[in-house]
Amino acid sequence: MTITEVSKKYGLSADTLRYYERVGLIPTVNRNKSGVRDYTQEDCNWVEFIKCMRGAGLPIEVLIDYVTMFQQGDSTIDERKSLLVDQRKALAEKIEEMNKTLERLDYKIDLYEKGLIMNEKELREKNQ
Repeated sequence: MTITEVSKKYGLSADTLRYYERVGLIPTVNRNKSGVRDYTQEDCNWVEFIKCMRGAGLPIEVLIDYVTMFQQGDSTIDERKSLLVDQRKALAEKIEEMNKTLERLDYKIDLYEKGLIMNEKELREKNQ
């Protein structure tokens, strides 16, 4: 696949894909005889993984460490698992915070809705 095709498939700009490759978030993509990037399915799997992890808020630096360890082979399995466990814990804490914020927003919205209903009721009573 070309960079344009991968860009469209994953909703990432070509610049983002080049950046990900440059900083080591995805392994170096092979190029065809014309020098155009030629993404394999494995390359696309990395793009999908990085996009998912970034969407969940994992820092680029952490993901670079993960990819680097992955490329070092099986000797880093425990370290990679530990990194993922730590990131999962941080994400779970963030989700908990976001749920509390969501509850607070729902509460505030409910107050506004109740207030509007009361105001509308008072207006109707005055107009009768």
